[in-house]
Amino acid sequence: MRHSLPIAPQFYVTAPQPCPYLEGRMERKLFTALQGETAEKLNNSLSKQGFRRSQNVLYRPSCADCSACLSARIRVADFAPSKSQKRVLKRNRHLERGASSPWATEAQYALFRDYLDSRHATGGMADMDLFEFAAMVEETPIRTRLIEYRDTGEVADDDPYEGLRAVSLTDILDDGVSMVYSFFTPQMTKTSPGTYLILDHIEIARHLGLPYVYLGYWVPGSDKMGYKAKFKGVEIYLNGRWEDLTHPDDYSSEINPLSVDPIAEQVARITLPDIKS
Repeated sequence: MRHSLPIAPQFYVTAPQPCPYLEGRMERKLFTALQGETAEKLNNSLSKQGFRRSQNVLYRPSCADCSACLSARIRVADFAPSKSQKRVLKRNRHLERGASSPWATEAQYALFRDYLDSRHATGGMADMDLFEFAAMVEETPIRTRLIEYRDTGEVADDDPYEGLRAVSLTDILDDGVSMVYSFFTPQMTKTSPGTYLILDHIEIARHLGLPYVYLGYWVPGSDKMGYKAKFKGVEIYLNGRWEDLTHPDDYSSEINPLSVDPIAEQVARITLPDIKS
């Protein structure tokens, strides 16, 4: 009888490209494929080590001379909303959450396009068409949900979003929920939708009995990411372990050629799950 041995994940590095967070810098990513029967275990394990999912790929920043990007998550048990966050909840109380399997719709894409045009017109996703958007949403080998937020008020007949106001593509991990990508209507900007989606995902994690909400990357020096540091119970992945985020000003985004270890050393320190069973 022939037995096939599990193949260990192979890690690669992307070519440098403009950084989306800090102007004038180049980013590079360490990544591996996410596929097959071991995808769930690999995603759970590497998410705990600062990796993020994008379709069928897990990646982590590995820039040549910059280590500003820090994976962030919230400890649900230690979270309590601030006064300003309570106001955000109140301002968005007209929204109703719904969850479904990851399946793209034209209304989602219309919302996504307006979001990009208003906030990320020069970003890497600026030219994404409907088919590429569908791939981003639907190509997932793990347990993923599409969380939609709809207006409970009267919706105009010509509303291109069909009442949809915000969307989050969310992975369900063994220790938390991971917000893969979120977007919302530009008209919601004054109601702090980014903060609201995180607050609601804390409630989702609490309902599921999961200890963490994974937020993606927090980047000191990036105004786009500043709001993530305002949640009580935030941890960051730094030097191979999770630690409490202290004052944001304590962290530097300065370039340092010695701040990043060689790729071979980074890969050697990655803990892989047992994929034999």
